[in-house]
Amino acid sequence: MLKLAILGFLQDRPLHGYELRRHLAGLTGHIRPISDGTLYPTIKRLETEGLVLRRPEPGSAAALRHTLHLTPAGQHALLERLRTPEQLDISDENRWFTVLAFLRHLADPAEQAAVLRRRLAFLAEPSSFFYDGARPLPAEEITDPFRSGILLIARATSRAETAWLHDTLAGLDAPARPTAPTGAADAPH
Repeated sequence: MLKLAILGFLQDRPLHGYELRRHLAGLTGHIRPISDGTLYPTIKRLETEGLVLRRPEPGSAAALRHTLHLTPAGQHALLERLRTPEQLDISDENRWFTVLAFLRHLADPAEQAAVLRRRLAFLAEPSSFFYDGARPLPAEEITDPFRSGILLIARATSRAETAWLHDTLAGLDAPARPTAPTGAADAPH
């Protein structure tokens, strides 16, 4: 997901390493901070793959700073990853949020909707964090208040996300309304 997030942020605009790290930390939150030992080797691999280009630019002092730019190949890789996310990108909440953060880069509403429908289908599958054999246990069958709490919170989150998905899909599926040509309001009738 780090690769997807880097490509997504660089699609927004070129960034230097410190800015990129700050954006990544904001996306992943405090749960998964990004270390230099992870970030910079990943950037180097993206450069080697031809997806990212590092350009020296004047800094605020006399020293040069390196700004990262997305290449056309990087943009293609980003869009392909967004069009066809892996199943784990759909099912894992942190990975899903990373996909969702950059889904706007797909210009086609039908492609965006296809990804959202995959998440909706995943949320519709019966699941739990706790099982009796192969049967998922609902919160009402668990006597441990902490485990029951986990399931109640997850259920509320899932319901909110499902409602948002339905609303967003309705907007994406709605036919585009024709807009008046520029200056049409000023034309005499």
